[in-house]
Amino acid sequence: MSAYEHPKIGFRGFVSSIPFLLIHLAPLALLWTGVSKTAVVVGVVLFWVRMFGITAGYHRYFSHRSFKTSRPMQFFFAFLSQTSAQQGVLWWAAHHRRHHKFSDQQNDTHSPVKHGFWYSHVGWIWTKENSQTHTEVIKDFAAYPELRFLDRFDHLPAVLLALSCLFLGGWDVFLLGFCASTVVLWHSTFLINSLAHVFGSRRFRTSDDSRNNFWLALLTMGEGWHNNHHHYQSSVRQGFYWWEIDGTYYILKVMSWFGLVWDLKVPTEKALAKNRISVPKQVTQAAIVSQPFEK
Repeated sequence: MSAYEHPKIGFRGFVSSIPFLLIHLAPLALLWTGVSKTAVVVGVVLFWVRMFGITAGYHRYFSHRSFKTSRPMQFFFAFLSQTSAQQGVLWWAAHHRRHHKFSDQQNDTHSPVKHGFWYSHVGWIWTKENSQTHTEVIKDFAAYPELRFLDRFDHLPAVLLALSCLFLGGWDVFLLGFCASTVVLWHSTFLINSLAHVFGSRRFRTSDDSRNNFWLALLTMGEGWHNNHHHYQSSVRQGFYWWEIDGTYYILKVMSWFGLVWDLKVPTEKALAKNRISVPKQVTQAAIVSQPFEK
């Protein structure tokens, strides 16, 4: 392959993208149904709750094992993640592990550096090469039958959520609370793939072009601290300093107080000092090295 070639989206990929396109169009029906305050509240709540499911579940737990939890909570994280309609938990985590293995190299699943904005943003999902769950990459979690079940019936949690919105809240809650919030959730998540390797600052020298982006971090509960993450991938905390807002980490920290999660991994002083490009204006090098990180 040349530097900017990537797998093509064939007929099967186009067909599988139809539900994705229909959910984008569905909120237009709000012109006829109207919008209630309940629908707005449900939409906002479902966006942030499911964003936490993606960042804490799909990403920090299943992809990177940055904390530990019980088997029931593991299922909860998987189910919550899949209400986002971003395919199965094993599929998501396996592809993300591949992304880190080949980050911004030719075999990276969704590198904007190699494949451009639109392919890395969403196009890669519908290629034949990326349609399968590579269980050999995620044998640790593929050993659980309940996770294999969820991965096989990957749309089940999202469909159950959508039906709950429709039958309990009505059409406007379904159209805005589920469909519109899902569309915003999708593209907010996808922006980490398509922009967080293009726009932002670099604190650490990594083998890829990952960037820290404050605005993406706000939108995705901490995922925008992407250069931090690529430097120390197993850290449950991606905003390394107090001014780097990381909502997912704050929630997981509170959950750890109640024994719902534990063994939260955080950067060591040595890791924070290694491969630094520059020292932020807000702190001195001494402060960086000595700043404590709680476990």
